[in-house]
Amino acid sequence: MEDLSGRTAIVTGAARGIGAAIATALSEAGANVLITDIMDGAAQAAEIGGAFLHHDVTSEADWTAAIAKARDEFGGLDILVNNAGVFTLAPITSVPLDDFRKMQQINVDGVFLGMKHAIPAIAERASKWDGGGAIVNVSSVAGIIGSPMTTAYSASKGAVRLMTKSAAIECGAMKLNIRVNSVHPGIIDTPMMSSAINAARRGDEGDDDVRRRFAKQHPLGRVGRPSDIANAVRFLASDSAAFMTGAELVVDGGMTAT
Repeated sequence: MEDLSGRTAIVTGAARGIGAAIATALSEAGANVLITDIMDGAAQAAEIGGAFLHHDVTSEADWTAAIAKARDEFGGLDILVNNAGVFTLAPITSVPLDDFRKMQQINVDGVFLGMKHAIPAIAERASKWDGGGAIVNVSSVAGIIGSPMTTAYSASKGAVRLMTKSAAIECGAMKLNIRVNSVHPGIIDTPMMSSAINAARRGDEGDDDVRRRFAKQHPLGRVGRPSDIANAVRFLASDSAAFMTGAELVVDGGMTAT
């Protein structure tokens, strides 16, 4: 397992699902973890021995507070995982403009603000680690390939993909010793997938029927688990990925290979 002892990470949207799995994986590798979410994540934080902060990722003031909390609780910041996001599965012709804008605000603005505020803090301590500081942005296969009823979501996750690359180049050019990479999950078994099941149901399909259809989209024959993504994030956050920046790590069971 990668060793993250002595490092501090902020993981957004970590009260449940993929974010909770990422927070647990980083903690198990030795990191101090600040869980942030608009949902209550205090129990999750207590379980891994971390801290919790109520955090709206679209609020610049909340980001300032999150960086300050990391400093106050753990002495600084070394890793940022921009995981918070929302998902809607709907035809483009039925998506209200306000809903489209809200998705971009959370999925895109939240990542931008996270990098904007975290980079200076991470740079302060980056020289302590062989692999420097690390930012991992959770995008999606929807940021790489298109699919029906995901136009709004794909727009947001495609933006995260290219923001990641630009931030990686910028951090390198400024010699900040911060690596910036993205992770692109396939369909993962989380509460978010449950809402997708309802939207994707055809005719009299039951939940299990839709799940089997989702599983068939992956050559490995199953949907992903939150731990599959958490393991990838832990790797990118560690010195094992010291020569990786601006990369997109696809964790999709082969979905984009078809």
